[in-house]
Order: sequence, then structure tokens, then C-alpha cells
Amino acid sequence: MKFLIFLGSVRTSTPPRPARLGERVSKACLSFFSSCYPEHDIELIDPLDYELGAIFKPHFAYSKRTVPQDLDVLADKIRAADGYIMLSPEYNHSLSPALANLLNHFGSSLFSYKPSAIVTYSSGQWGGMRAAVGMRVFLSELGCLPVSSMVHIPHAQDVLEEDGRIQPGQDEKRWENYVNRTFNQLVWWAEACSRQTEQSDPHALMSAFTRAPTDRDAP
Repeated sequence: MKFLIFLGSVRTSTPPRPARLGERVSKACLSFFSSCYPEHDIELIDPLDYELGAIFKPHFAYSKRTVPQDLDVLADKIRAADGYIMLSPEYNHSLSPALANLLNHFGSSLFSYKPSAIVTYSSGQWGGMRAAVGMRVFLSELGCLPVSSMVHIPHAQDVLEEDGRIQPGQDEKRWENYVNRTFNQLVWWAEACSRQTEQSDPHALMSAFTRAPTDRDAP
């Protein structure tokens, strides 16, 4: 199966240090997931790799002939994925604007009927857990319902090296078990959703609206 990790940070400057703490966390998630599930493919989606522009215009608002190629390629990746790992710091007790902006460029039909996992982090003591509360609502509306278990990494700069490895003095096995608890749920649900989709295409039963949101309104 295929999985995507969405990195919810575009910060490249300080303060606070280190500059891109999320990069450490994303590398750690890639390492933990690949070690536990080498049979599955996983890819990092970094918002810095996409020219989203200052003015918001989602992928589905373009005509097929004018849609930017990088958005089209990412849309195909989202559609082909079986599950998602959403990684975010905390901004004003909410998910990062970078993650929300990137995900909002795509319609929920690309994400729907597939699971997601929430990973948050911070340089302080809370580990981004307050952002995770809002992410549950956000991801549910996208249709990729988050699994119940979550990962929170407080003081991430003291837990992870720049390459994503657990720092000396930390209990590496305990961190591995903690993170994989969430990833195990994600893979279990992804396998279940994949099998059910093969038997019954949910998009054929409940088609996405194509003209206006009122297509799904009550009479």
C-alpha cells in the first residue's frame, strides 16, 4: 500500500531554534514506519516543494488544461494513497496554517474513505496536543478520519537528532513502541478500507458534489 506524510511547516528561519523542527519529526516518522512496515511505500509531502502562491485557489477550481502541474501530480498521489500521516506543530492552539493551506487545495473526494494519523510536536511541554484536537475535526471533514491513537512529541529538539534518530539518553524502544501504536492502527484501518473498497466502491454509492455544496443539502 501507499502512504503519505504531510509536513505542516514552512518555517526556515529562527527564532526559535532549531529552524525546522518538523523536519526532524518527519524523518523520525519515515524511519519508524519504514522499519515496521517495509512492505509498504511511504513518501514525504513537504509544502516547501510546491508553489502555492499568496492567493488561494484550489486544485479543483482550475480547468483541466490550466491546473498547475505540481498540484496535478500531488492530487494523483493523494488519490492513489491508502492512508495519511498528518504532521503539525501548534499555532494558537490549532494546526499549522501551512498544513491547512496545503490540504485545502484539494477536494475531500481525494482523501475520503481512507484513514489518517495525527502527529504533533513542539519545542515546549505540550507536544502540540491542542492542535491535534482541531485536526480531528479538520481531517474528518476531509473524509480521512483519524485513528484514535495519536503521537505527541514535546521538547522535540531534545528527543530527536537532525536526521530523525532518537537522541542518546532517550528510551529509543519506548519511543518506537509509542509511535508504532498509532502507525499500527493506521495500517490496520488502511487495509480494511482497501479491502472494502475493492468489494464496494464508496464513491459510486455516495458521489461527491460537482456543481455546488447544495448538492448534498437536505430537501
